Amino acid sequence: MNSADRSPTIIVHEDADSLEELSEYLDVLSSSARLRILKFIEKKPRDARAISNEIETSYENTKKHLDKLLSIGVIKKEAGLGAPTSKGIHPVWEYSIVHGGLEAIIRNLGLFSNTQVQIVGTEISHRLDKVKNALSKEVLGNIPTAMVLGGPDDGKAFLLKQNQIRIGRIDPEKRTGIKYDDDIVLSEGYTAVTRISKPHGRFTHEKDEWYIEDCGSTGGTKVNHNRLEKNTKIMVHDGDLIELAKGISGVKLLMIIPQG
Repeated sequence: MNSADRSPTIIVHEDADSLEELSEYLDVLSSSARLRILKFIEKKPRDARAISNEIETSYENTKKHLDKLLSIGVIKKEAGLGAPTSKGIHPVWEYSIVHGGLEAIIRNLGLFSNTQVQIVGTEISHRLDKVKNALSKEVLGNIPTAMVLGGPDDGKAFLLKQNQIRIGRIDPEKRTGIKYDDDIVLSEGYTAVTRISKPHGRFTHEKDEWYIEDCGSTGGTKVNHNRLEKNTKIMVHDGDLIELAKGISGVKLLMIIPQG
């Protein structure tokens, strides 16, 4: 893909409110300890003592990390019961990720990357890439991911673990042969997207690069607003925005591809 196919560059001045908020957001997520906390409490609420032991830092430092994560709304704390002791069981504050919290972080960072933000007189674009790569390593295991934007599956992350991955809407009448753990199977609500049994599109991994092709769909496929020719592979990159069909019955996929 040549440079003309990439999404447009947006210049943001230093005094822009969005720049200040993005900088604060990146400050919170730039700590590997905080990313490890997110991973640790992803499946089960934990109290500060357990988190402190997991990330191998002091209780006081752990509390500071938790307060930072609370400040951007990615985690919450609720009363729970601590582990039994000789003096009985006591209530503790337990921390957990808010519903869709990790997906929201990936989406926010990915959208800023997609617009290729270049900040006049600052290093924020480099910080954005650094935090995004760290998040991919700590949370996604450095696995390329397609993130759904909009519609009933908004925020859902599909990990690209196979060399060929079909993309399409669920087909209740033809469930055989569909690899629900590997293919990108979207909800019925995306009515403009071709059913998975005759896929709308396909991702292919070849020689360390990812490609997408439209498999003859009715609604068509676009990459960064450029329409694809049917049955023709085109390389995709980190931050690319893929559109399957148009309007509210179509779907957008944001590509998250770890660097290196």
